[in-house]
This record gives sequence, C-alpha cells and structure tokens, in this order.
Amino acid sequence: MDHATLGRIYDGYARIYDRLFGRVFDEPRRRAVAQLAAKPGERVLEVGVGTGIALPMYPQHADVVGVDYSAGMLREAQACLGRSPRPRTWLLRMDAMRMAFPDNSFDALMAAYVVTAVPDCHRVVAEMARVCRPGGRLLLVNHLQNRNRLVAFGQRLLCPLTRRLGWRTDLSIEDVLRGSSFVPVSVQTMPPLGLWYLIECRNDKPA
Repeated sequence: MDHATLGRIYDGYARIYDRLFGRVFDEPRRRAVAQLAAKPGERVLEVGVGTGIALPMYPQHADVVGVDYSAGMLREAQACLGRSPRPRTWLLRMDAMRMAFPDNSFDALMAAYVVTAVPDCHRVVAEMARVCRPGGRLLLVNHLQNRNRLVAFGQRLLCPLTRRLGWRTDLSIEDVLRGSSFVPVSVQTMPPLGLWYLIECRNDKPA
C-alpha cells in the first residue's frame, strides 16, 4: 500500500483511534515503555507516535521525539500533550522510511504497531538502525505472525482483508529484522490472547 493511501486511512482513524484500540493495546505499550527504562540524558525516538497515547507513560526526565506520517495523528498527539504536559517532548511529521535525523542520533527507539503498517518494513527497520547509536536499544510491539502453524495460516488468510484496513498479518519477527543490525535479546508474547509480541533488540552495528 502506498503512502498516500496509508495517510488517508490513518488520518481517518485519528479521532477514533484511541477509542477503538486504546484499551486493547495499552498494556503492551506500557510494558514496552517500562522495559525501555529511559535514563536521564538519553534521547528516545518513538517511530509512529500516532495519537501520542504512549507519551504520558514515559518518565518526565526522558527526552522524547515522536514522528508520524499522518498529520491527523500528529494533531491528536499534540492535543494529548496539551492534556498531559511533559517537558522535553517534540513531535515531527516524518516518513519513517526516510527520517531527517543524522546517524546515531538516539539511544533508544520504540515502535508500537508500526512495522506491519508501512509500505516497506525493511526500509523502516534500516532507518531505525541508522539513527540508533551502536549498542542502542529498540523496543518493538506488534501483531506478528504466530509461531503456531495453524494460527499463522489463519493470519495469512486474513492478510488481504487487513491490508485494506491499513496493516499486514503475514510478517514474522524474522521477516521484519532480516538484514538489519538489530539482534533480538528478548521476545515476549503480549495480551490480548498472546498474539502480540514485545521484542527488545540491541543495535549491533559497528561503532
């Protein structure tokens, strides 16, 4: 799916996204931010910040930059910051496949429900590896292909439908990280139903 179509889909979701998906996906987001454990002085990038629903979950000392391609989502994220102010937070409209940051700009990154909702997940992961410092961390939260073959078969069958809604169900953890410098250090299943994954990766690119 191209950017223009995805932009229209997620602009349309923007006002209702939190009501549709907020509670369902809240716990994995909360666990990811807690596991990220941003330290004072660290710079954090949230790729696909969406409506900003995770921003109040970060510690107040964290420097957080949130990027998203959807202008509608970013308007909601700005409103979220108005309701729950936090210092040292910046929101930018940006294509995650071509981010306007220098190499090694961030100590830690989070991407929640992003890699299956972009035109090319490998370009997004490569960009995240580029802007993440050597040894930095990436926390991924996503619905990915289940390791149970029967469930995975059902996910592949659903993929043509879910693509029309703005995401894929046929990508595995190995598919997403293939060819990148990110190495998984932990993989946990998440609610609801254990169909979501929380994956912590280390950026093993050379210093």
